[in-house]
Amino acid sequence: MSKKIGFVGLGTMGLPMAVNLKKAGFDVIGYDAFKGVYEKASAAGITMVETLKEVAEQADEAIISMVRDYAQNVEVIFGEGGLLSAQPKDKTIIVMSTLDPDTMNELGKKVEEESDLRLISAAVSGGASGAQAGTLSIMTSGSGTIVKSFKAYFDAIGSNTFYYGEEPGNSQVAKLVNNMILGINMNALAEGLKLANNYNLPQEELLNLLKVSTGDSWVVRNWSDVSEWTADTALAVLLKDLKAAYNEGLKHNVTLPFNSLSSTQLFDSMGK
Repeated sequence: MSKKIGFVGLGTMGLPMAVNLKKAGFDVIGYDAFKGVYEKASAAGITMVETLKEVAEQADEAIISMVRDYAQNVEVIFGEGGLLSAQPKDKTIIVMSTLDPDTMNELGKKVEEESDLRLISAAVSGGASGAQAGTLSIMTSGSGTIVKSFKAYFDAIGSNTFYYGEEPGNSQVAKLVNNMILGINMNALAEGLKLANNYNLPQEELLNLLKVSTGDSWVVRNWSDVSEWTADTALAVLLKDLKAAYNEGLKHNVTLPFNSLSSTQLFDSMGK
């Protein structure tokens, strides 16, 4: 008999992730506040329910939360009609939302103190295309035993899973580091292309050089997609993460000059 896994938040990332869980043989119990996604999700074989209570009741051992932020996670778990309304026991919430490290630790502590649920964090990287292809990188933290026991879930939605220790917020630090380096690399490539353009070098031929030389990076290999990112989608999310990384640096007296410059450059470019 297939395991039933709950999934809350079937948006741009969540829906394809839930679909890949279904393709891997799991029964997915889905819920989203936006009812417009229900028809599409149901057509993909996901069992859509009308309440969070039903998700908590029907899930065997785990419920994935892929909602936007801390407030929405609190509402999903603790709000009126939330997951706790089913009085679930011995189940784990896998928070795959992007939160700052301290907020994730706060959420983990709140769940531990006020419920019979457990919480692990599993931040993801790879964007909508990675979610659709099932090739996300998954950064986990929390109970190592629980993380290992959920390997099959992570394998269904990602290509690589990493573990960063017992504190739930640690996975969020890993994601901030990854996205900080992404932002720096984006600015580096954009600056290089600006110089090359001044000499009318063919851009595609320059990118071909970089792909096989020391200037290579993920940004170089995916520039056709990255260069189309817009201010109201991926760039806004990246800027948010760069600012979060900067704030973490301030908290711990870690200087991050390249992050600061990348944030400024990105902010200036978003209107163009």
